[in-house]
Amino acid sequence: MDKFLQKLRSLDAYPKINEDFYSRTLSGGLVTLVSATVMLFLFFSELGLYFYTVTESKLLVDTSRGETLHINFDITFPAIPCSILSLDAMDVSGEQHLDIKHDIMKKRIDVHGNVIEARKDGIGAPKIERPLQRHGGRLEHDEQYCGSCYGGESSDDDCCNSCEEVQEAYRKKGWALTNMEFIDQCKREGFLQKVKDEDGEGCNIHGSLEVNKVAGNFHFSPGKSFHLSNIFFTDLLGFQKDNYNISHKINRLTFGDSFPGLVNPLDGVQWVHETPHGMYQYFIKVVPTIYTDVRGRAIHSNQYSVTEHFKSSEFGFQSIPGVFFFYDISPIKVTFKEEHVPFLHFMTNICAIIGGIFTVAGIVDSSIYYGQRAIKRKVEIGKFG
Repeated sequence: MDKFLQKLRSLDAYPKINEDFYSRTLSGGLVTLVSATVMLFLFFSELGLYFYTVTESKLLVDTSRGETLHINFDITFPAIPCSILSLDAMDVSGEQHLDIKHDIMKKRIDVHGNVIEARKDGIGAPKIERPLQRHGGRLEHDEQYCGSCYGGESSDDDCCNSCEEVQEAYRKKGWALTNMEFIDQCKREGFLQKVKDEDGEGCNIHGSLEVNKVAGNFHFSPGKSFHLSNIFFTDLLGFQKDNYNISHKINRLTFGDSFPGLVNPLDGVQWVHETPHGMYQYFIKVVPTIYTDVRGRAIHSNQYSVTEHFKSSEFGFQSIPGVFFFYDISPIKVTFKEEHVPFLHFMTNICAIIGGIFTVAGIVDSSIYYGQRAIKRKVEIGKFG
C-alpha cells in the first residue's frame, strides 16, 4: 500500500514549494489585482450570456395538411358607413363566405374619428318567425304573414321575413337589389333610413376569420357581394354613387397568434389618395412559423410579406370599389427555437478564462520581476545606461 501511495505521489503535476522560498513583490501584487479584476469581469460577462436566451432559426418544407388559417384584422374606413360596408372571403378550393357577420364588430365613427356607436355586425329589426300558413300579396305589417321574396323564391314555401333575407334571396339568384324603397321588409325595419342617417360617417371594423390554409382572398367593399356565372359583382343596395372613398388605415393585420420578435408589415399602414375611388389590392405571401420558447411551449403562427397595387376608376377602368387582400401560402416553414448556452459550454469558458488569465498574468509578472533584477544588477556593476 505504501508503494502504491508513493507511486501516486510521484504523479503530482503540482509540486509544492516551501513558503520560506516565496518572495512577494509590489509588481506581483499589482499584476494579481489587475488579473483578478479582469477575471471577475469576464466571469460575470460569461454568466450573463449563460442566462441570456439565443434564438435559432431553421427552414423546413411545410408538410402539414388540413389546417386552417386564423386571420385577425382591425381596419378603419373614414368615409364608408358601417351600414354598407361588408366583408367577403373566398379561396381557390371554391369555398365562399359572403357578407360575413360572425365574430365581426363594427364601430361607427364621425369625421373626427370619434366612436359614435359600437355593435356586432348585422342591422335591421329581429327576424319574424316563420308562420304555419302562407298568404299571397305584399307583407301588410302582420307578423303572421309569410313575407314575399319579390321574385327571389326558390320554391313556393320560401319566406323572406326580413330585409336581409330578401337580399340573400336576390344574391342566390345573382340579382342586384336596386330598388330597396319598394321592399316592404326593408321599409319596416328602417333599413333605408338607417343607411341615410349614417351618410358621411366612417367605420372601424375588426374581428377574425377562420379560412382554409390555401390561397385565397378576403375583401372589404361597400354593398353586398354575389356571383353570377363565376363573375364577381357587388350590389350597392340601391345607393349607387359616382365614387366611393376607400381610404383606409390598417390598425392591425395578423395571420395567427403573436410571438416575440414578430413584425407585421401592414400594422399602422394608412392609405389616402387624391382619387380614392377604385380597387386597392394587397398581395400577401404568408410564411408558416413555429416559435418554441425556452420552456418548450410552441406557438404556431405565420409571418408575411406584402406588395401593394391600386386600380383607379379615374380613367374609365371599371373596378369593384374596395380593399382586397390576396394571400398565398409559402411551402417553406420557419421554426424559431429559444435556447440557453449549454452548462458544459459555460463551464469550459469559465475554466478557459481562469486558466488563461492566470497563465498570462504569471508570464507578465515573471517578465517584470526578472527585468527589474537584470536592471538592478547592471546598476550595481556600473554598466546601466
